[in-house]
Amino acid sequence: MPSFFRRNVEAMEGYVPGEQPRDADSVVKLNTNENPYPPSRAVGEALSSFDASMLRLYPDPMCRAFREAAAEAHGVSPENIIVGNGSDDILTIATRSFVPEGGLIAKVSPSYTLYRTLAEIQGAACLDIPLEEDFSLPFDAAESAEGASLFFLPRPNAPTGTAFAKDAVRGLCERFDGVVLIDEAYAAFADDDCLDLPFEYPNAIVSRTLSKSHSLAGARLGYAIATEEMVAGMMKVKDSYNVNALTQALATAAIKDGAWLEENVRNIRGNRAALSAALSGMGFDVVESAANFVLASPPDGGAKALYERLKSDGIFVRWFDEDRVRRFVRITVGTEKEIESLLSALRRVYG
Repeated sequence: MPSFFRRNVEAMEGYVPGEQPRDADSVVKLNTNENPYPPSRAVGEALSSFDASMLRLYPDPMCRAFREAAAEAHGVSPENIIVGNGSDDILTIATRSFVPEGGLIAKVSPSYTLYRTLAEIQGAACLDIPLEEDFSLPFDAAESAEGASLFFLPRPNAPTGTAFAKDAVRGLCERFDGVVLIDEAYAAFADDDCLDLPFEYPNAIVSRTLSKSHSLAGARLGYAIATEEMVAGMMKVKDSYNVNALTQALATAAIKDGAWLEENVRNIRGNRAALSAALSGMGFDVVESAANFVLASPPDGGAKALYERLKSDGIFVRWFDEDRVRRFVRITVGTEKEIESLLSALRRVYG
């Protein structure tokens, strides 16, 4: 039977999300970087007061209430913000906006594997810029990406958890001829961010998500901050009603609760420090993380075997069959109880 798909779609493998156990409550789930704590009470209040009869109407296509709340939280204008169905939607919008068919996307390696998938869907090539041995950003990243129209740069990076030096990011924006999309999915857990760069460099866009920082992975809302001109152009490309009404209401309530965010981030960072210290004490090689996960190589180097052993014990972490990271497992920072369950299992393996 002949294929009806475009050649590039037929040839691609597609993005593979992290495993989602059918009964997540019965396992220790530390593989997909969800926030282990429930969202703000304001989100629950918005959910209980939501008028279900309004679902008969289309949602606000411009997400005005959320954009106003996010603008106030970040000290920018609502016109500097575009909203998507998760930050993956923002990445898709950027790809459609800036990358021609047959074009070129640049990304660092290792990094988020969806970037390559988006290039393949677009019919574009994807250029890997290898990170330095310590997973830092190469000085010549801009020059190495010559000819690309879009550079995806996750900061903090996934799966390493490292936050590239801000001056290095600034240099990339200054020297790269195309658009630099700084993917800040994990920025809430880092020491600094790049939200000021779009106002220094008009080719810079910063994307954010409420999945990790605000415990709303199941609601799906992401957004980007850029110049008004960038946002206006990207608005032409987004799906007309790309964020549903319920998600808009919950996300608006969440981003207004700055006190909850501060407490949540403080808890995650504290748990991250405790987890990293415990792993190091067992002989793991732990990469310093600025995210809500830790990349760690077991003492015997058997990362895949450890991943499988933990899974058999009902503890889900993530292992990547990719160069540079095969000897590591990536562990989401969970609750104190979840971390202790993990450490107990590791003690049984490594003594």
